[in-house]
Amino acid sequence: MKEDLVAVLDVIGGRPKDVRDCALLLLGFAGGFRRSELVGLACTDVEPVRQGIVVNLRRSKTDQNGEGRKIGIPRAKGRWCPVASLEQWLDRSGITEGALFRPIDRHHRIGMKPLSGEAVCLIVRDRVRSAGINPVGYSGHSLRAGLATSAAQAGVSSWKIRQQTGHASDAMLARYIRDGELFTANAAGALL
Repeated sequence: MKEDLVAVLDVIGGRPKDVRDCALLLLGFAGGFRRSELVGLACTDVEPVRQGIVVNLRRSKTDQNGEGRKIGIPRAKGRWCPVASLEQWLDRSGITEGALFRPIDRHHRIGMKPLSGEAVCLIVRDRVRSAGINPVGYSGHSLRAGLATSAAQAGVSSWKIRQQTGHASDAMLARYIRDGELFTANAAGALL
């Protein structure tokens, strides 16, 4: 959820790994990406535009023909902007080609290969734990589910959420929207 993400980001540090994780978490959430999509992104997949960035998702789980799709990631008005965070990571890391998100060793050396999907899961859980939140129930898909749930709570239409996440139907999207919608337009809440 957005609130959990903000709590995580509020306690993140300034080491190279922290800067990378901040960009990874914000971009993963804003794009509603699967962990495999997130770690598969390369520098050539990101196009800066006036409003933010356009991410060219070359292939995904549901795009077996490799047609790809474009996802708009807008600049945020608040403190936690996915576009600014990605720019900061690329500046700090010196990455200009290849994978956007890479492993970093204990000596702060950045690897050449992309992170694994499992690494995204471990990063999410570690960062959630660091924020004092119980990591049980969090995974690499928490960013995707968090966007879907937070957007639904904010009243974003299902077709706009699906446009961001790439879900083929409302039924598939509904599996990602967590119990956060229980209190949105709640009948009892309107009466009490």
